Amino acid sequence: MTEPTERAWATIDLNALRKNLARVHGLCPESKIIPVIKSSAYGHGMEQAARALKDPHTRITAFAVATLTEALELKQLDLESPILLLNGFVSAEELVLCLEAGIEPVIHSPYQVELLEAQFAAEIFGDKRKLWLKHNSGMNRLGMTAESCVEAYTKLHKYPGTEFVLMTHLGYADDMNNPDSREFTARQMEKFNAVHEEVLAARQEPIPCSVAASAGILTLPDTHLDFVRPGVMLYGSSPLANETGEEIGLQPVMTLSSRLIEIRDLSAGDAVGYNAGYVCDRDTRVGVVSIGYGDGYPRSAGNGTPVLIKTQTGAIRTRLIGRVSMDMITVDLSGIEAASINDEVVLWGSGLCADEVAHAAGTIAYELFCKVTRRVDFDYV
Repeated sequence: MTEPTERAWATIDLNALRKNLARVHGLCPESKIIPVIKSSAYGHGMEQAARALKDPHTRITAFAVATLTEALELKQLDLESPILLLNGFVSAEELVLCLEAGIEPVIHSPYQVELLEAQFAAEIFGDKRKLWLKHNSGMNRLGMTAESCVEAYTKLHKYPGTEFVLMTHLGYADDMNNPDSREFTARQMEKFNAVHEEVLAARQEPIPCSVAASAGILTLPDTHLDFVRPGVMLYGSSPLANETGEEIGLQPVMTLSSRLIEIRDLSAGDAVGYNAGYVCDRDTRVGVVSIGYGDGYPRSAGNGTPVLIKTQTGAIRTRLIGRVSMDMITVDLSGIEAASINDEVVLWGSGLCADEVAHAAGTIAYELFCKVTRRVDFDYV
């Protein structure tokens, strides 16, 4: 049976993923590395990414996900890697699932400490388990106060077989050239270091620490500590405010592509797309590309958003014109005489940095990656 032609596809370069992990190794040679593969590895495919990152030549300590469902799915892959549950558990039932599966939950609230105490007190024989105590150092999302962190550690430390890591998350570390960013991050680290000292004083035992995610890994060596948690940088995108992944030497992992399905010549004054979203200021050659917001291409992408046309004579950069539709976009082919029906069009990835496209669309590459829909075929290489 004849198969339909691929109308939109994402090529996932697993070798590029491993190269980005190698970059983390180079930046944090003394830290243990926990790749973050939540939200289906930022839209790239959790199983495929996990297996690639677990390559025998890599050196990772665990994987991190956000939800218990993700953690249990990852557990079923039998990768023999610990799993860090970033959002923790919300009930006694979820706590039991974590303990039974050997999942390492983040403890971010006193109510979780109460659930842990009740569970541990009821156990006849306690298995080994690791808990990540999260301090709210200023982001005010998840995390305990300094007092609650010390209290949690003191209460839970008495149960045999329990290991701890003290952690926090940097909320404004993406622009160290910005005085506000530097000041905010310095305050966070000052608070975190104070909590660390209090915990040490409470038990007189060392406790490993984790602070840095992608931004900290790239710009703040003092935050690398015992564990680092690279996320978006693994997928080739920059977490930094004013630099793209390409500019900081990361490799694009996802290349989103489609194809030209129509070419037409319009005259000056002709409108393109819904609500006359673009009016030609000159005679214009227009290409129609078979991708739209139904495939995950951002509807917010406006006139001028870059695209790449791969013609027989080479790849040529051009721009989006007209509004994004559910199934189609329109691009400016003026002066690109070599463009032909069925030519590949790169929306982001190899040759066109996702960070640049995201900026033009008023979003971030994280969202671009995560919003690619099931209509798009994924090809892993």
